[in-house]
Amino acid sequence: MAKLYSVALSKLIEDLKLETVYMPQDPQEIMIKTVDINRPGLQLCGFYDYFDGSRIQLFGLGEFAYMEKYTPQERQEFLDTFFSKKIPAVIITRNLDIPEEMVTAANTYGVPLLRTSQPTCDFMATMIATLKVDLAPRITRHGVLVEVYGEGILLLGESGVGKSETAIELIKRGHRLVADDAVEIRRVSDKTLVGSSPANIRHFMELRGVGIINARRIFGMGSVKMTEKVDMVISLEPWEKTKVYDRMGMTDEYMEILGNKVPSLTIPVKTGRNLAVIIEVAAMNNRQKKMGFNAAKELQERMLVALGFTPESAEERFGFLLEAFRYGAPPHGGMAFGLDRLVMLLLGKESIKDVIAFPKVQNASELMSGCPAEVEDKSLAELAIKVDLPQE
Repeated sequence: MAKLYSVALSKLIEDLKLETVYMPQDPQEIMIKTVDINRPGLQLCGFYDYFDGSRIQLFGLGEFAYMEKYTPQERQEFLDTFFSKKIPAVIITRNLDIPEEMVTAANTYGVPLLRTSQPTCDFMATMIATLKVDLAPRITRHGVLVEVYGEGILLLGESGVGKSETAIELIKRGHRLVADDAVEIRRVSDKTLVGSSPANIRHFMELRGVGIINARRIFGMGSVKMTEKVDMVISLEPWEKTKVYDRMGMTDEYMEILGNKVPSLTIPVKTGRNLAVIIEVAAMNNRQKKMGFNAAKELQERMLVALGFTPESAEERFGFLLEAFRYGAPPHGGMAFGLDRLVMLLLGKESIKDVIAFPKVQNASELMSGCPAEVEDKSLAELAIKVDLPQE
């Protein structure tokens, strides 16, 4: 079961600059546990089915206009019923004058009464956004989070691989530090992860041989940032000669964090490689991809044009292969071992169709590649093949 988080009402009062009209106890002890907010129109009419008493209640012009239709005694009755549901807080928008009956009900049932000058819809949107961050599912990862050209880059890797040293070089080049050593990541929506640093180590960094430093004190306020979206994950690892690293960038790799997929790269660390510059290029390339441009795909298209293929003809003749390469090169490097034919011989079958992995049909067509297909006259001429079709 997912862990449930809460936020103190005092923090919301401070963040949203709310006026306190009535507070029955220390707001630090009143915990808000849900992102949802309710406008109690139905409840003022007496309908309490499916009412969630854990939500903050919001009163605006509509609710006040409805209450004005009733006498003070009638208002007191349905407000007493409403405030008796043990709601965490009631907030009045637009600096509206609060009826005496509402103040009396808040005092009677110990419900905090707050007020803001913002319009109801604007305040609701702001408060939901604030609660989404404060109550978001979260996880702490060992790594470094930096902002590079507006992209939040999460650096991961084993201890001592050079994450903090790379972050220092990036800061010197004008980028900003968000968190070092421990990165607290929150899932604020289905598409967005926001990273920050724990308060007790914020702006501090550890450099082996130097010790603990405060990046804000050394490099200035412009070198740090409180929070940043996680747009890309870069894993740093020692260079392995036997490992094959991506050299084209045709395929997009992802890392799943809190259920969200984030673009991911693996960069090998080796003497002489300027990691800070490589990460800058990776950040700019990631922005280009989000804007619809992929350098590897453009290079592939240029090569096909140089070979005499238009995008349409390439798609028609071997589009299935180009689509397959989007998901990576085959692990056997393009060398087929003929295992299907070997299995046919071992089983004593007369036709490879009895053991082949790909579906074949009676007309000898191959469903994945669409073969056999039409052949251009130019290709036949190059191979000195003449087609002599029988006359119908």
